[in-house]
Amino acid sequence: MNLNYLFSLLAVTVLFLVPWVGVDILGKKELFGLIIPYFAVLIFIGGFIHRIIHWAQSPVPFRIPTTCGQGQSLSWIKQNKIDNPSTTMGVILRMILEIVCFRSLFRNIRLEYREGKHISYEWEKWLWLGALAFHWSFFVIIIRHMRFFTEPVPFFIKALEDLDGFLQIGLPGIFISGFVLLAAVLYLFFRRIYIHQVRYISLASDYFPLFLIMAIAISGIIMRYFTKVDIISVKEMTMGLVTFHPVVKEGVHTIVYVHLFLVCVLIAYFPFSKLMHSGGIFMSPTRNLANTTRVKRHINPWNYPVPVHTYEAYESEFREKMKEAGLPVEKE
Repeated sequence: MNLNYLFSLLAVTVLFLVPWVGVDILGKKELFGLIIPYFAVLIFIGGFIHRIIHWAQSPVPFRIPTTCGQGQSLSWIKQNKIDNPSTTMGVILRMILEIVCFRSLFRNIRLEYREGKHISYEWEKWLWLGALAFHWSFFVIIIRHMRFFTEPVPFFIKALEDLDGFLQIGLPGIFISGFVLLAAVLYLFFRRIYIHQVRYISLASDYFPLFLIMAIAISGIIMRYFTKVDIISVKEMTMGLVTFHPVVKEGVHTIVYVHLFLVCVLIAYFPFSKLMHSGGIFMSPTRNLANTTRVKRHINPWNYPVPVHTYEAYESEFREKMKEAGLPVEKE
């Protein structure tokens, strides 16, 4: 039985308790409110740039796009310009659909055995829906939180907040994205536990970001709906961070530091984890290249002159020995 998720759960539990003890008992508010956020951002920027440069330097000697449709061929054969693009515009459209709608995951199927050894293929729609809900709710939450780092708050952030909080039930108003994110990450976790093939190949590094994001969502929900948090003081702290005039305000609830610390851990961990696929998708040669292998000749740009030993030279060098061994030669 794969119990890797227990190690990740224990690690996130410890991370949840560290700022609570550090702020509530040790009083290290400057450490968790000022130093760690700056340190996490520096790690994120450095790690992100390093990964992108490393991928950019990886050789791609020829076109290797994945194709799921008819390529460009004869004029009377209809080309699938999205699944097998041959132009830059087709690649751009394909990338937009992939990033915004997870088009390849939408077409994913799962093999199952039914009634003995009969093979059946089923559309994996729930994984696509769960992944879509997770990524879009995460994106909405990030944009919505930009109100804490901008003054005045841009109009589109206010509009997004109004749309996200249209379900007005009591005070404070409910933001749907927070609960959707929690539900989506719970689904992705239980899917890894329930499907034995996925559970078998899952590592602790697969569970850790799920538990970490889960903890961030739970601490955010607690902070908004169950505790009294001084939002004005929180914004003064965040604005001090982005304007490089950091300040630690008194009276800020400990849950704010817990939430901030978990976010900092996620930011610092991001470039070195599988979460980096959000940046790597733009560097993937299977997605960002047009399929023009039958139209253009592609020469490896990393080719360099190497000494060659032709067969003629080989035979001239070993002709006598080849004759003694009874091997045929072209020239006597």
